[in-house]
Parts: sequence; C-alpha cells; structure tokens
Amino acid sequence: MKKHIIFDLDGTLLNTIADLACSTNYALAKLGINAHPLESYPTFVGNGIRKLFERALPVTVRTPEMVEKVRELFMPYYDAHNADLTTIYPGIAELLTELQGKGILLSVASNKYQSATEKLMKHYFPEISFVSVLGQREGIPVKPDAGIVLETLNAAGVSAEETLYVGDSGVDMQTAKNGGVESVGVTWGFRPLSELEANGAQHIINNPSELLTYL
Repeated sequence: MKKHIIFDLDGTLLNTIADLACSTNYALAKLGINAHPLESYPTFVGNGIRKLFERALPVTVRTPEMVEKVRELFMPYYDAHNADLTTIYPGIAELLTELQGKGILLSVASNKYQSATEKLMKHYFPEISFVSVLGQREGIPVKPDAGIVLETLNAAGVSAEETLYVGDSGVDMQTAKNGGVESVGVTWGFRPLSELEANGAQHIINNPSELLTYL
C-alpha cells in the first residue's frame, strides 16, 4: 500500500506550455530574436528555466550573458501572466480530491522556480493540502538529481517504498529512479510515450484515474 505520491507539475498536473511559450517569446522579441511556435516548446521545457532559455536561443547567441537577459525579461512577465492560459488536465482535480479523501499524502516536485510553483498550486488547487510543494531553488540541483525526492520523503515522513512518483518526462522517470521510488509515467503531458519507456517508466497511465490502480 502506497502512502505518498509525488507529482511533477508542468505536463503532469497543469498544462502550462502556452504561458511558458508566450512569456519566452515575449522576452525573445524584446531582444530582437524570432519567436518559436507553440509546438516547439514541449521539447524546450523540463530541465528548469535556464535550460528552457538556452534551447529557445539561436546557437549563435547562446551565451550565459544572453540567457541571463532572457531570464530578466521573462521573470516579471511570467509572474504576471502564468495563469492566463494554463489549465488543469482533465481528471486531475478529481484524482487529487479522491487521493486526499483516502488519506494519501500528496507532494509536488518541480523544476519550475519555487515562487511560480507555489503560486500555481495555490491558484489551481486551493482545496488540496500538500505535504510539500518544491520547485527549483538557487543552489539546489534540478531534477533528475535525487535531492528533491529525498527532501520530499523527509517532509512526508515516509519511505521510498511507500511512495509513487508521477511525471510526464524522461527527466521525471530518471528522478524517480535516482530517488529510489516507483515511477508512473503519464501520456497526456509534454513528452512522448517513447521517452517515458526509454527512461525506465515502471508504469504508464493514459488517464489520471488509472493511478488509483497502483496504490
């Protein structure tokens, strides 16, 4: 019996891609760089915002200094607009409510920066109590480093064996493996099924309600 579930955020609980794309394209345009179509962004995200900016920048100007310029433009814009187009994936709200009703401990482990992670969780899931909501913080390695899993397990007071990790990307499956927890890959997110399989997903679900099978 599982007592605790760690969820990724972007591509797992929330479809955030449109707001991420609009905010990045805003920053690029301010720097005189061509925007990318929305469909390019699912392959840009997943490793933190600095990696997003690196991938969005043309190779010819992909320098640490330019990444920082994009970040400085992106952050205030995204902070103001990160709930404009973002939506909850169908079935997620119902799943979280049912899990909470069953007494399952719930946590979030994201590579989105901490303040935005907290804001979005409070905005979209105000009725759900999470043991911990962790995003990317300065000086702490991003996923797939196991640190965020270990920190989450400690906050929940449970073992790795009592925990499921749910995410939509290869990074998530690697994070689960590195943290010693059982992984569940979801197919409704940003990355293809083949990526989940290639990165060792122990279970695959196509609908949020299927997660209940693995408790």
